[in-house]
Amino acid sequence: MSNHVLAVDGLTKKYPDFVLDKVSFEVPQGGIVGLIGENGAGKSTTINAILGLIQKDAGVVSILGKQEQEIDHTVREQIGVVFDASNFPEALSPRKLGKVLQNIYASWDEHIYSSLLKKLSLPLDKKIRRFSKGMKMKLSIAVQLSHHSKLLILDEATSGLDPVIRDDILDMFLDFVQDEEHSILVSSHITSDLEKVADYIVFIHNGRVVFEKTKHELIYQYGIMKCGSAQFDSLDKSDIVAYRKQDYEWQVLVADRADAQKKYPKALIDPATIDEIMLLYVKGEK
Repeated sequence: MSNHVLAVDGLTKKYPDFVLDKVSFEVPQGGIVGLIGENGAGKSTTINAILGLIQKDAGVVSILGKQEQEIDHTVREQIGVVFDASNFPEALSPRKLGKVLQNIYASWDEHIYSSLLKKLSLPLDKKIRRFSKGMKMKLSIAVQLSHHSKLLILDEATSGLDPVIRDDILDMFLDFVQDEEHSILVSSHITSDLEKVADYIVFIHNGRVVFEKTKHELIYQYGIMKCGSAQFDSLDKSDIVAYRKQDYEWQVLVADRADAQKKYPKALIDPATIDEIMLLYVKGEK
């Protein structure tokens, strides 16, 4: 990747029943990185360790060019964090919340905040407790974009939202990184969202990074070959990333479907979604 705003190297956290094991990846400047994996794979643990919300056992985290011991209030103000639940005082309205936050963030920009509230159709004087989950999520993102964040970190921020609101939020992400000065790390189990916005995909399974690849490579190069037992037995095993048997056919994940199609012209090879790639890595055999 290019110049990075977040670098994670060998991040390790041990629990009695789970280990985050030497997780390493980067978020490049101007890019969106999607962090994927099944529930319990270690996505939230990774984000909590990056943010210093839990004590890591090993590894190095660098944010905006600063390692943990160098991260001060000025650096933290340039990080926007959104979890899957709103933590704002629910008795406040967005207008009153803005007045509170301008005393918390030295870089608070009331003009940006007001513009985002208008753009997102969020009522200024309605109490947050009366907001839907989607409205609360829009408000959370508006807040994090209103103090000139350079890095946005989101943990399942679109979970449980309807497709229309999710699409609005994804458009906000794309607008945010358009100037190539801002970056996003977004953890999500909704891989179709990441297929729309992410530049890179980091796949975590059982606490380990399985791969860190460009979305382009996964969507446009990977493929799933469907074949019978005889054809499967004749395949060059070096062409197989993962495989599994489904009823009367074999599903074989290949890293270069164009090359595989030339090599096996009679085989049926379909493009693979990120969901299908993840499923074959997790449930298939190597």
